[in-house]
Amino acid sequence: MNRRHFLVTASSAVASQAWAAANDRVRLAIIGVGSRGTAHIREILPVANVEIAALVDPDGRRTESAASLIYEKTGKRPKLESDMRRVFDDKEIDAVTIATTNHWHTLTAIWAMQAGKDVYVEKPVSHNVWEGTKLVEAARKYKRVAAGGTQRRWSGRFRKAIEIIHSGELGDIYQANFFFPGNRDSIGFKEPKEPPAYLDWDLWLGPAPMQPYHENLVHYNWHWFWDFGNGELGNNGIHFVDILRWGMRKKLPVRVHSTGGRYGYRDQAETPNTQNVTWVFEDGSMIVGQLRGLYTAEPPSWDFFGTKGHMHITANGRVQITMGRNKQPEPEPEYLPTIDHFENFAEAVRARDPKLLHAEIEETALSTALCHLGNIAYRVNRELRFDSERMQFVGDDEANRLLTRQYRAPYVVPEVV
Repeated sequence: MNRRHFLVTASSAVASQAWAAANDRVRLAIIGVGSRGTAHIREILPVANVEIAALVDPDGRRTESAASLIYEKTGKRPKLESDMRRVFDDKEIDAVTIATTNHWHTLTAIWAMQAGKDVYVEKPVSHNVWEGTKLVEAARKYKRVAAGGTQRRWSGRFRKAIEIIHSGELGDIYQANFFFPGNRDSIGFKEPKEPPAYLDWDLWLGPAPMQPYHENLVHYNWHWFWDFGNGELGNNGIHFVDILRWGMRKKLPVRVHSTGGRYGYRDQAETPNTQNVTWVFEDGSMIVGQLRGLYTAEPPSWDFFGTKGHMHITANGRVQITMGRNKQPEPEPEYLPTIDHFENFAEAVRARDPKLLHAEIEETALSTALCHLGNIAYRVNRELRFDSERMQFVGDDEANRLLTRQYRAPYVVPEVV
C-alpha cells in the first residue's frame, strides 16, 4: 500500500464519522497489545459507549490473548489483524489507541489520521524530534482529535499541584527537578536466530533498519536499543519531564547537557541505566532530571523551586509545600477530582474538540522532544545549544543527524504529511 491510499478525501472523512449522526458510540482499534496495550483494554472496557472493535499486533499470540479478555467481559470478539493498514481501511473504526514499540508511534498515528481516525498515542509519542513535529502537523492538517499518553495530566493531585504553581503561590519557578529509579538488571546477551512463526518480523521492525531477530528485542528490552526505544528517559522519564515542563510553562530549551552510562554490568543493551540531564531555557530557568537503574531506596519524586517556596510531589502525587525558610510544610491541599483519560478522549472525539483533551498531542510532543534532546546530548557526550525556531542544534552536524533517522521503505514518515 502506498501513502496515497491513506490520504483523506472529503467522502472518506464523512464516512468515517457517520456514527456521530446516529449515536455517540466510539469504535476503537487498539494497535499494539502487549503490556501497555492490554492496560488500554482493561481501562477502556468500563468506559460507556466505547467499543473495542479491532486489535492489531504483529505477534499473533498477543491478539488472541487480548481478544479472549474482551470476549470474556463483553461477549463480543473484535477483529484481529497483524497489519494496521487493514484497520485504517475500515470505515467503521472511528479512532485508534497506539501502544506499539516507540519507533512505530508516529508513523502509526500519521497513517491513522490520514485515514480519518482520531488517535491516542502512548508516550513517548515519537522516536525522534523530527517525527514529533510531523505528528503535530498531521493532527492540525487533518483536524484530528489527538491525545498523548502522559496520564498524570488527568490526575486530580497533579492538576492541583499545577494549579497552585500557576497561581504564583511559590513565586517564579527558577528550577524543577525529578528523580526516577528504574530498578533495571542486566538483560544479558541473546544470539541472533530465526524469528518465531507467530511473529511478522518485517512488520515488527517497520521503520527501523532490517536486522537479525534476537530475544532481547521482543517484547520488552527493545526499550534499551536506540533503533527502537529511547532508554529510561523516554520510557518513564517522559512522565516526569512532562509534569515539570507543564508547571513551568516551558516549551523547548536553548541548552541541554547529559551524562551517565551503563554501570554495574555488561550486557547487550545500548542506552544508559544511569543518566543525569539538565535542560536550560532562554530565561535561565532549568529542569534537572536524574534516572538511576541500580540500587536505591529513594522513591520517585518531583520538586519545584520558586522564589517564595518549594513544592515536593511524592510518587503517588501527594503535594508538600514549604514556604520561605519555614521547616514545617503547609497543610496538604484539597485535591481536584481525577478524570478518566479514556473517557476524556472519547468525549473529545464525540465533540470533535481537541481543546477538551487534558494531554493534547502538541503538549506530549514537546515533553517527548525534551527527552530526545537529552538523549542526543548523552550520545554525543557534550553540551548542546538548540535553536527552537530552526529545530536544529547550533553548529553541530553530528547532533543534528540524530534529530531524525533513515527510514526503511515502505515504513517512512513522510516529509509532507
